[in-house]
Amino acid sequence: MITVAGVSQVFETARGQVHALEDIDLTVRENEFVTLVGRSGCGKSTLLRIISGLIAPTEGAVHVGDEVVTRPRRDVSVMFQRPALLPWRNVLKNVLLPLEMLGLDKRQYLDRAHGLLELAGMAGFEEKLPHELSGGMQQRVSLVRSLIQQPKVLLMDEPFSALDALTREELSVELQRIVAEESTTIVFVTHSIDEAVLLADRVVVLSPRPGRLQKIVDVPIPRPRTLGRNAHADQVSHISAELHDLLQPGPRAAA
Repeated sequence: MITVAGVSQVFETARGQVHALEDIDLTVRENEFVTLVGRSGCGKSTLLRIISGLIAPTEGAVHVGDEVVTRPRRDVSVMFQRPALLPWRNVLKNVLLPLEMLGLDKRQYLDRAHGLLELAGMAGFEEKLPHELSGGMQQRVSLVRSLIQQPKVLLMDEPFSALDALTREELSVELQRIVAEESTTIVFVTHSIDEAVLLADRVVVLSPRPGRLQKIVDVPIPRPRTLGRNAHADQVSHISAELHDLLQPGPRAAA
């Protein structure tokens, strides 16, 4: 579904060049959930923006399906850290906003909007304004908005990082359920190892700047997953420990 081939990114700044990414090769399969982890400044968000078409790579190319990504695409949706809901629009109208921007007929998507809101636990809140919702509820609305046009690919840039730990885990469990219903290919940026293990089919570990592909860790744990006591707690713990070791500075990270 997504092919990243030889992607490097260099930014020109007043202080000189910043090498954000170097020679990234990555394939994400259809309906796969891949998380990107790495230390701050390793280029995770930059890679996500290149895949989305928001910025062009200095070298290399990205394909979604058989097409080269040269600009934002209708079938690729992006969800950012902040929900960015319009404060004067209610929940339903915020969810329908991308359709207006794409010039699509909102009436044809009303049933889907209500169905997604119900799936996300937001049924009955359609008329509420953003300030009447908690942070976690706002992110649920943002997630529904990202899915409304049935994207093939959903790119998520630390969407739960501003929330408290319990709400993050709750939304991670909800996201697994919603993804199972929607069959969407997802690339998810996070600083949280726990979040990465909860969500991913594979975890892509990037090295410190310039970001290089350090290792890909498979997560062969049955879903749904939680961080609580369960039959797969030992597997979760083992994979989390491996990722912690990979992300430590110094010789251990390079092993």
